[in-house]
Amino acid sequence: MQVKRINLALQGGGAHGAYTWGVLDRLLEDERLEVEAISGTSAGAMNAAVFADGMGRGGRDEARRALDAFWANISQASQVGPLQPSPFDQFASGWNLDHSAAFVAFDMLTRMLSPYQLNPMNLNPLRGALEKSVDFKRLETCRAVKLFISATNVKTGKIRVFTSGEITPDVLLASACLPFLFQAVTIDGEPYWDGGYMGNPAIFPLIYGADTADVVIVQINPLGCDRVPTTATEIMNRVNEISFNSSLMREMRAISFVTDLIDAGKLDTKTYKRINVHWIEAEQQMKGLGVSSKMNARMDFLLHLKAIGREVADAWIAAHFDAIGHRSTIDIKEKFL
Repeated sequence: MQVKRINLALQGGGAHGAYTWGVLDRLLEDERLEVEAISGTSAGAMNAAVFADGMGRGGRDEARRALDAFWANISQASQVGPLQPSPFDQFASGWNLDHSAAFVAFDMLTRMLSPYQLNPMNLNPLRGALEKSVDFKRLETCRAVKLFISATNVKTGKIRVFTSGEITPDVLLASACLPFLFQAVTIDGEPYWDGGYMGNPAIFPLIYGADTADVVIVQINPLGCDRVPTTATEIMNRVNEISFNSSLMREMRAISFVTDLIDAGKLDTKTYKRINVHWIEAEQQMKGLGVSSKMNARMDFLLHLKAIGREVADAWIAAHFDAIGHRSTIDIKEKFL
């Protein structure tokens, strides 16, 4: 059996991270694929940490069980909160919370009050779910998978990449810290917000910190949209999609530029690595999900997203396994330039 090594780049996206759960579940099923390193942001960072902890504890099967348990814990933690889809939401807009009175009220409050006013005790239900799902002491010494977790320094505006041995609950919460919802997470005396502002996910750690040349990007946030948004909610949703994809698009353009120079013989391949870029996405399925659905952690919705992730990952493996180690399976120029 031919085993091929890949690196994974996992986007953030709140509850939409359950789609990545499905992708990982399918990749773990295929023993021909071996993951060297993962770069993750926000929900992608949490998936990465759970994946690595499970691999270190008992290999592929344990990693799959760990991911199942993590998302079950996320759903369970959300059940005590007010953000639930109304019957009209379930009938009219699928998985969105657009007509949930609690979501509308919460959305208005976050536009007028900061989390320092709304949540002075700085309570975060994600902490309990993480601590229940990951053995962080074991993760400190786990080297089954290299981890690169991104967060944004509030003061400097620079990205900080936390690596294997540094991953704590605070690091993962910092990577997922949306400043309108949560207080900044302080690590080593520095405040951090969501890593998606500067790297969703960051690709450069996989170039410099891993040997494998094949990077598989698991896309959550759609790059395009079918029509011009006209309502306030639609506009905000599209602004979020654009802003959280911008850093990734810049890195893709840089990779394309360096690849052209390498192919033209203008750069030494002993110094510069040629990267093979692969892309797993469910653009059409994710386009129909509004920003409010990122806060919907009902188990039926999470399992729906997992099923989508498994389906697209299965199709990607069938179509592109032979290309791994040889060439990119997307046209970077066409997609990003």
